[in-house]
Amino acid sequence: MIRRIVSVAVVAAVLLAGGAVSRAASLDAERAQVIAELQSLSQATRSALARTDHLEGSIAIAEKDSTERAAVLEVRPAFLAEIIAFDAAIARADGTLDTAAHRAAVLSAQQTVLAERRNPATVVAATATVHALTDRIGDEIATWQAAQSAAPNGPAWASSGPDGYARVRAALDRVGGQGVGLYESASCAGGTAPACANSDGYIKYRSDVTEWSTDRLEWAMAHELAHIHQFRVWGALTSSDAYQSMFGGDPEFLANCMAVVRGFPGSVGCDADQQRWASGVWVGAVG
Repeated sequence: MIRRIVSVAVVAAVLLAGGAVSRAASLDAERAQVIAELQSLSQATRSALARTDHLEGSIAIAEKDSTERAAVLEVRPAFLAEIIAFDAAIARADGTLDTAAHRAAVLSAQQTVLAERRNPATVVAATATVHALTDRIGDEIATWQAAQSAAPNGPAWASSGPDGYARVRAALDRVGGQGVGLYESASCAGGTAPACANSDGYIKYRSDVTEWSTDRLEWAMAHELAHIHQFRVWGALTSSDAYQSMFGGDPEFLANCMAVVRGFPGSVGCDADQQRWASGVWVGAVG
C-alpha cells in the first residue's frame, strides 16, 4: 500500500515537472517571438525615421534651390535691360569704333548669367560689367567725335594721292580703326617717323608708307591705333606700376605688344604675360 502511494506520488511529481518544463518551453518560445516582433518593429521604426529624414532633407534642399533660383530670376531683368542698352550703344558706334573686344566681353557675361542658378551676386556683377562697357562705348564715341572736329583742316592727302590714301585707309580699317581720322603729313617726329598718332584721336602718315607691303602697312596702322587707345587711358597708364615694370614705361613697346594681340606682329616681340596685359588697354582696362 505504501509502495503504491509512493509510486503515485512519484508519477505525480514527474507529471508536474513535465508540465512545468512544457510551460517554461512555451514561455521561452513566446518570449522569443515577442523579442523578434519587437526587433522587427524597431527596424521598421528606424526605416520609417530614415525615410522621414530623407524626405525632410530633400524638401529642405528643394526649398533652398527654389529660393536661390527665385533670387537669381529677380535680378535678371536688370541684366537684360543693360544688354538692350549695350546693343543700342553698339548701333551708335557702327562705322566709328572697333567694338569686337566689347562684344566679346558682353558675350562672356551673357554666358555666365545663363549658367548661373544659385548666386544672384554673379548676375549683379555681370550687369555692372555690361553697364560699364556701355558707358565706355559712349565715352569712346564722344572722344571720336571730338577728334573729328579737332582734326587738321584741308585735304586728307597731298603727294600720296587718293589711291595711296585709300590704301592706307583700308589698312587702318582692317585693323579696327574705322572712323579714326587719317591724314597725310610729313610732320611726324620732324619727318623722321613714317606715321604717328595724335592725342586728339587721329593718325598721320608719311606718303612713302603707301608703297609698303600689306603686312607692314597693317602692322603700322595697328601700332598707331594702339597709341590712340593709350591716349584714352593715359593718366591711368602712366601711373601704373605694372606698365612701368613690364614695359619700362615705353609706349612704343606697349604699342607693339598691343598690335601683336590684334594679330599684327612687328619686329619686336613680347611674352605671354605682356600680351595679356596689353590686351586690356584695347578696352580701356589698365592693371
